[in-house]
Amino acid sequence: MSQNTQSEKRTELKIFIFLTVFLAPILAVLFVSALGFSIWFSQILMGPPGAG
Repeated sequence: MSQNTQSEKRTELKIFIFLTVFLAPILAVLFVSALGFSIWFSQILMGPPGAG
């Protein structure tokens, strides 16, 4: 039982490190990029804010 618990803890630590070091920053960059692109594209279609 001890070996199984040790293996589960090691796997859980690897998953946590993957999520915090790789996945979260990548998702944050993608989210900010998508937001910037949508604002840029909307300004192409509708003009800059206050233009009217």
